[in-house]
Amino acid sequence: MRIAKDTEVEFDEFSRACDLVEDYYGDLIDEVALHAPVSRRQLVAVLARAQLSGRGLGPDTLTEQGEEVFQSNDETLFWLDGSFWRRLRENHNLSPDEGRAAREVHRRIIEAIDGDVGYYNRERDPFVLIERAHPTA
Repeated sequence: MRIAKDTEVEFDEFSRACDLVEDYYGDLIDEVALHAPVSRRQLVAVLARAQLSGRGLGPDTLTEQGEEVFQSNDETLFWLDGSFWRRLRENHNLSPDEGRAAREVHRRIIEAIDGDVGYYNRERDPFVLIERAHPTA
């Protein structure tokens, strides 16, 4: 299945990415979708695309593009310089609302783990790379 202009993945890979983000983000997806003009289903799909894109770049490239602020066995949190979310919106033909909602999910995770993030530059992009391979059962 084509998930971006020049990116194709197997349907089961995309489906696993959707399951992974639903498991990882949990109720946060519902909280953000409730206040955003996107459905829960749309938000899960955008978050899955972000994960696949982040995995495609890899942790080393993501670190080169910004700053790693936390790492565990389950996730690595980044503040990225540049325009990760803008490029994701363009490459995946996402609406601005979809991009903002997904970015907000990532920002809230970083805030929950790293505390108040008032110190960060608003131009930096929050990104959480989920490291675990499968949802917990």
